[in-house]
Amino acid sequence: MGVRDVTQPILTVEHLTKRFGEQTILDDLSLTVREGEVIVIVGPSGCGKSTLLRCINALEEIQGGEVRLRGELVSPGSKNLPALRQKIGMVFQSYDLFPHMTVLENILLSPTVVQKRPRDEVKAEAMALLARVGLAEKAEQYPRQLSGGQKQRVAIVRALCVHPEVLLFDEVTAALDPEMVREVLEVILDLSDQGRTMLIVTHEMQFARAVADRVLFLENGRFLEDSPPEVFFDAPRTERARRYLQTFSFERKRNHTKNENEHSERSTS
Repeated sequence: MGVRDVTQPILTVEHLTKRFGEQTILDDLSLTVREGEVIVIVGPSGCGKSTLLRCINALEEIQGGEVRLRGELVSPGSKNLPALRQKIGMVFQSYDLFPHMTVLENILLSPTVVQKRPRDEVKAEAMALLARVGLAEKAEQYPRQLSGGQKQRVAIVRALCVHPEVLLFDEVTAALDPEMVREVLEVILDLSDQGRTMLIVTHEMQFARAVADRVLFLENGRFLEDSPPEVFFDAPRTERARRYLQTFSFERKRNHTKNENEHSERSTS
């Protein structure tokens, strides 16, 4: 990856607390994201990774703390929330494309209706982005005619077309077949090379290592680690992170030779 200027904070999360009923999901979390930084959030299923992204985008009410984008409060009660949401693009695991609209119509909807931008201008940008991700020929097709990987790439283009300052990716490859995973991850790697500011929730550890400036390990509502990828993957600071990483490596114990020797001994006795 190229060298980035990560001196300017763009997003701050301070003492964020999120509860569902009596259960605390996020427990007094704080986080600062710099301009152009790529942060990958990992951790066991159910630890609150996706909830954190939804809180950052004010899709969830929070019970404590605050989220600010360039100093502006991002909150469900903010008067300027629609404008702020345009600056925090989110790509979901489930694509969330409108099935009755073509690929191009899905992409044009928010920039033209919400942002009131000229349709011809947005269409030209959308077609250029679709070409960049290898989908220009799919512009007039409907979501049902696309593969999962193609739908996810369309969802990324849709997010980019509103000109977000921060991109949130919520396990965008979780529902994809293995062959489709790489085509989506390569698009995100390309965005990283462009200097985009991104928060990425993923279980793809090799990808996390390749794309991250920082890796955050979340469990029980708290960050147990916040490290550069070479530290997190090669020398994690906590025993819990070491155990987590071990779940992604396998060693096959083969006893064939021993079994064959025992069989041979029985045959000759």
